[in-house]
Order: sequence, then structure tokens, then C-alpha cells
Amino acid sequence: MQSFDGLDQELDQWSAAGRTVSLWWRDDDAVAATPQLTRLVAMARRHRLPLAIAAVPARMQPDLVGALSAPGLTVLQHGYAHINQAAPGGRAVECGGDRAAKDVFSELRDGMRGLMRTFGASFLPVLVPPWNRIDPGVAASLAQEGYLGLSSFGPRHHAGRGGAGSSDGAPLILPPRCAAINAHLDLLTWKGGPAFAGAEKLIRLFAERLEDRRLARTDPDEPFGILTHHLDHDEASWSFLERLLGRLGSHPAIRFQPITTLVAEAPVR
Repeated sequence: MQSFDGLDQELDQWSAAGRTVSLWWRDDDAVAATPQLTRLVAMARRHRLPLAIAAVPARMQPDLVGALSAPGLTVLQHGYAHINQAAPGGRAVECGGDRAAKDVFSELRDGMRGLMRTFGASFLPVLVPPWNRIDPGVAASLAQEGYLGLSSFGPRHHAGRGGAGSSDGAPLILPPRCAAINAHLDLLTWKGGPAFAGAEKLIRLFAERLEDRRLARTDPDEPFGILTHHLDHDEASWSFLERLLGRLGSHPAIRFQPITTLVAEAPVR
């Protein structure tokens, strides 16, 4: 069984300095009440943790409502239909790509209305762009379209591969009063198809990314997001997630937060 020593040592340094890490959990691609989704929700309840579920509006099945009715769940908007709209040869993107921003927002508005009708107060208007990519022009108009935040992947306010969250890797400029609440540790790798990234690699990356915060190489106040994809987990992924959540929940340096709190407490630019 893989040792968590490296992660424990990093968290111990946070504790020794009297600091805590705000942690949150996002899961993507919810469309129906699958056995995998049931397993995920049961895990969150067993560990008594808040969970944000990114649902794909155009593909939602009626039984998704009951599957996401448990306390502690927040529903986010995962694009519209999770369809690649990139220009030929471009990186996969739905929130932008080879079409005008007005066409993107026409879909997103329809998706938001559907999620509001379906989930009511459990829905939080935070956009999770498919493939964690969004065109800068679309991102810049999110607040006026009613979104309270954007959740992509990588350190916020830091350019670099994946960290910016735009379709071309350029830094994103979000409008005032639109929070950036990103994920930072994906349990899966995607090259060649989804697969478990491996316990050793994930523990190392987790510790390194927390060290970056502690030493202010990235935003030290940014919440740290764990990213899962319930439909693509194998048994190794589920087993590691169970152990990781148990380990984190017992460490004094970790403070699990619901995304509703993180959005409300996000600094206003």
C-alpha cells in the first residue's frame, strides 16, 4: 500500500506554521443516476464531505435529480453538451472554439435555465468548461451572463500550461465579482484515454503543489481542488480516493469547504 509520508510531511509544515489549507472536491460529467455516481455520493456522505457535481445540461436524464438530492451536494454547470467546437487541429473546447461568443452564450443560457429549473437552490451558477478550457472572450463576459464563478484546472492568476484554463493557454482575465475556484489534482490521466494516474504520482503532485502555495510560488490563499470523474474510475481510482479522503479528513491542516463558501469568500477584484 502506497505511503502518504510525503504529503503528511508537507501538511505537518502547514500545521507547524499555524496555517490551514482550504480544500474542496469537484466531480465532472454527471448526466444520469449511474452506479458510479451513487458510489461517489455515498463516499462523500461516509466521509461527511461537501461535494460539487458538474452536470452536463443538454445530456441530463430525469433520474439525475434524485441521485443528487443528498445533503452537502452542490450542482455546477459543465458547459452545455460537452461537444468539441474547436477549429480543425485545435485543442478540444466547447466554451469557444470555431464559433462566435454569442452562439456559445446562447447555449450556456439555455443550460443554466435548465439547471435552475431542475435543481433549484442546489444549483450554483459556476461554469465548469469541458476539458477545462474556455476562450478568453467568453470568460470575460461570464459575470454579465449571471455566473458567480469559473472553475477550470490549475493555479489561478498564473499563466502556464493548463493553469490559465483558456483554449490557447493564454492567461484568463475574469470580470469583477466572478470567482476563480479551480481544481488542482486530477486522479486521472487522459493521454490515450482516461486512466488512474497512480498513487505515488498523485501523492507527490499533491505535496509539491501544496509546497508551491506555502512558499508563495502560487497564490498561497487559493483553495485546493481535488478533481474526480466518477464515470471513468477503475477500482484503483476508487480505492485511492477512499484512502485519500480519510487521510485528509483527519489532518488538522486541512479544512474542507463547500464551493458555496469559497465563492462567497473569494476576493473581489
